[in-house]
Amino acid sequence: MCLGIPGQIVEITDADRLMAMAEVSGVRREVNVACVATGPLDDLVGAWTLIHVGFAMSLIDEEEAAKTLEALRGLGEAQETLEAMADSASALEGTQ
Repeated sequence: MCLGIPGQIVEITDADRLMAMAEVSGVRREVNVACVATGPLDDLVGAWTLIHVGFAMSLIDEEEAAKTLEALRGLGEAQETLEAMADSASALEGTQ
């Protein structure tokens, strides 16, 4: 399974190489926009994309981006809860 993280294109950094700067939850990262470049690259500034391993894979709308980011945050919280439960179970086994 591939996990795409929503990010917003904030600037074109190298038009010849189809590279842009994307912001993902406040963190900026350079990504390749070849998969979503269907017109002038400047039209991508402000667009939301799903980013996977340094590539903007598809365009999404802002509402979908917000919902996906919220779901990912929820999954992170669930993972922390599961890890805490596992740590508690290990601690209990050690006391018996």
